[in-house]
Amino acid sequence: MKAFTYQRADSVTQAATAAIKPGAKIIAGGTNLLDLMKLQVETPSTLIDINRLSLDKIEDTPDGGLRIGTLVRNSDLAADWRVRQRYGVLSRALLAGASAQLRNKATTGGNLLQRTRCYYFYDVTKPCNKRNPGSGCAALAGFNRIHAILGASEHCIATHPSDMAVAMRALDAKVETVNGEGHTRVIPIGALHRLPDKTPDIETSLKPGEIITSVTLPPPPPGIQVYRKVRDRASYAFALVSVAAVVDSMHGRIRSARLAFGGLAPKPWRSPPAEQTLVNASANTTTFNAAADAVLEGASAFGGNDFKIPLTRRTLRSVLTELTRA
Repeated sequence: MKAFTYQRADSVTQAATAAIKPGAKIIAGGTNLLDLMKLQVETPSTLIDINRLSLDKIEDTPDGGLRIGTLVRNSDLAADWRVRQRYGVLSRALLAGASAQLRNKATTGGNLLQRTRCYYFYDVTKPCNKRNPGSGCAALAGFNRIHAILGASEHCIATHPSDMAVAMRALDAKVETVNGEGHTRVIPIGALHRLPDKTPDIETSLKPGEIITSVTLPPPPPGIQVYRKVRDRASYAFALVSVAAVVDSMHGRIRSARLAFGGLAPKPWRSPPAEQTLVNASANTTTFNAAADAVLEGASAFGGNDFKIPLTRRTLRSVLTELTRA
């Protein structure tokens, strides 16, 4: 690990002002950043510690939603009774991620901004356009079992690793930010993460120095909520395919549906065409297969991850069967 200076922020604007300087990085839980620093994937000149800022509250909003401070720990968010009762898909997604020890440290804002687990991103001896723009993508012809089948480009096929963000995408969360001048901004979570295209090193729509202060959930949508995660082992593994689903059905007919996917793309993946296929349709295998076709339209695999296409189809069909039988 290379030497760095350490600064503890006394206010959000102070942190944002310091963060805009080249080489500066915000640290909260540090569960991802410190690993990257040990491997010298990240070599910040300054760490700005925001742990003592008052951004660790979960509060009701006037419209019946929730505002989640960026420093709320994953374990606290998963255990909050309002989250468990009204946003079960989020609580289950949080508990499916990482280990209990990591969930006790990891924060809401950090979880949204965690970096990919692509093997070649972590290996500084290998080309990686995300880590070193213009160097190439070793995953394209390498070991790409965990990589993307949707939204990737010839420059990067890495996936986004968060479980929490997938559930928040299904719930239409909004991210609130502030910059060093005190200006605030609200970003729909679907617009927070960027697809790689030609610039995979630019992963979010945040501007330099802009800090996430909270995430707002709208009132819970009607229907039953499920988070299904398929992975190589029962715990402490990232998703090969995950589905966050909220489906409202009655007497065998689907009234509304929200579907978001993890493990498939460089960002939490929402599929409006698949949702439209389900609305006002009968809950049966034909409908579920049509929804899977809509999700996977344009999917492209790279050899080692070919299995993700049929796995996505089976996982979605199983989730929809479970939700519409309840």
